[in-house]
This record gives sequence, C-alpha cells and structure tokens, in this order.
Amino acid sequence: MLWHDLKRAVQTRHPKILLNGNSFVKRNGPKFLLTSAGVRTLGLRTECEPILHVESHKISCINYFSGSLTLSLQDAFIKIVRREGIKSLWSGLPPTLIMAVPATVIYFTCYDQLRAALRVRMGSHAEEAPLLAGALARVGSVTVISPLELIRTKMQSQRSSYRELSEVIHSAVRNEGWRSLWRGWGPTLLRDVPFSAMYWYNYEKGKAWLCKHNHIREPTFAITFISGAVSGSIASIVTLPFDVVKTRRQVEIGELQAMNLSSKASSSTLSVMTKIVAENGVGGLFVGFLPRVIKVAPACAIMISCYEFGKAFFRKHNQERLLTSTT
Repeated sequence: MLWHDLKRAVQTRHPKILLNGNSFVKRNGPKFLLTSAGVRTLGLRTECEPILHVESHKISCINYFSGSLTLSLQDAFIKIVRREGIKSLWSGLPPTLIMAVPATVIYFTCYDQLRAALRVRMGSHAEEAPLLAGALARVGSVTVISPLELIRTKMQSQRSSYRELSEVIHSAVRNEGWRSLWRGWGPTLLRDVPFSAMYWYNYEKGKAWLCKHNHIREPTFAITFISGAVSGSIASIVTLPFDVVKTRRQVEIGELQAMNLSSKASSSTLSVMTKIVAENGVGGLFVGFLPRVIKVAPACAIMISCYEFGKAFFRKHNQERLLTSTT
C-alpha cells in the first residue's frame, strides 16, 4: 500500500524523480526531504505494526489459536481482532516509534562510517566491507534499543495495560537487576547481526549489478528499492529461527515471576530451539514466516531508498556549496 501510494504520487506530480532525483530535490530543498523521510518512517512503522503484532502472537504462544502451526495470516488477523479488538493490532506502536529514530540514526550512521573506513583498510578484500560494517553497526543499535524491544514484544504478546506492564518491568528490575531489560539480547544479536551482514552485502552487490546492467553510474530510486526488498527478504528468511527464539525469551519476563521462578530458569538459545523442534518440529522455528517477510521486505526497500535519496541530495548540496565558496 505504501509503495503504491508513493509510486503514484511520484509519477503524477514528479515524473522525472526516478531518472533525475537531484533536480527534484534542488527545486524543493532539504526541508521537503527531511519532512517526507520522517513521514515515511512513521507511516511505515504504523502500517507494519499489525503484521508485527500477528507475528509476535504466533511465535510467543503457538497454542494461542488451538495449537495450529498452519494458521493463515488472514485467520490470525481475524482471531486476534475477535479476541482483543482491532486496537490490539497496534498495541506495540508507541515503543516501536520511540525505537525507530535512535535505531535508524545509530545503525545507518555507523554503517556508512565503518564501511568507508574498512574499504580503505581491507584493500583487495574491500568488497566484503559492507558485510563486516553491517554486522558491527547492528551490534551497537541492538544494544541501545534492546530494552524498548523487550517492552514492545511484551505489549504485542500479552494484552496488558501500561500500568500492568510497568509493574512487570519494575518487578523484574527489582528482583533480577537491570540486566533483565536486556533479556533476549543474545538471540536478537544472533538474528540481527547475520541479517545485517547478509542484507548489506547482497544489497551492495545487487545495486552494483543493476547499475551495470542498466549502464548507469548512480542508482535510481527503483534500483535501490528492488535491491533493498530482495536482500531484506533473503536475510529475513535465513534468520527467522533466531527471531522465534528471541520472542519466546522476551515473553518469559513476567511469566517466570508468576511461577515464582528466577531468571536462571530462562533457557539458553540452543535449549529453546531444541525444545521448539521437539514439540513442533522444524516448522516451529519458522512460525511467523509470512508476516515477517511481508513486514521486512517493504520496510527495507522503503528505508534504504529514502536513505540513498537523502545521501544523494546532501552530497550534491555539499559539492555545490564548496564550488560556490571557492569562486
């Protein structure tokens, strides 16, 4: 929906944007770019939130819908709305929006700086720089936003008020220390670090191939969009089992307290995966496959397209400013 709206608006009002984005930005200035990027980020997170809610429900409690692992995405939406109301589809939106800005700023800024530095140092292996830069950048962003990720997961998996959620968090911190807010940090790294490494490597390769195939030097909006969607889809499928484990472990907070168990009762990543396979087969590690791909593919495509578009503008803006100052 978001891509079709964006494409329609671009083709109707600015037919040359895909071919010559710099001239478009020059006419409208940086104010339009920053505003539209912010709106796209908020809109993207808002549209994807119901899908993420369904994914978390299917992962955190497989028996939530009569124990079926083959429940369709449409059926999951309908049953959640019937049980909890339509507003529950956006139950994790506030922490999601709070997470979006710092996570994106840290992630993209670190990636660009690390990639540039690594390309100089790696010499003949410079093509592998995006892989390492993406992995390192993700470690930083995951560590910073991990507590917010935990809160969002709890809100999506259980129908709790902010007061009830606050009591659970305070109780966990009081009994287990501040480290309890980073529950699921390990599985999150196992999911996001390989995801970022594969995503950036495939994205840079795909973008370069499409530019070469179309005989152009700079990628268009369409090229970055396609490269982002394809690389995001591949990475999301490969790392899905770790997302399942991460969600299961984050949902444990509060549940362990209800059973008078300490954090020591929380299983390791390997033991959780073994338990899931024993109870539900290998397919249990891929619960929420469709919601995750539907969420990740357009999210990666839109975010990277807007980011590349912004970089192109500021690059040209800085060059023009330098030329003006020298003359």
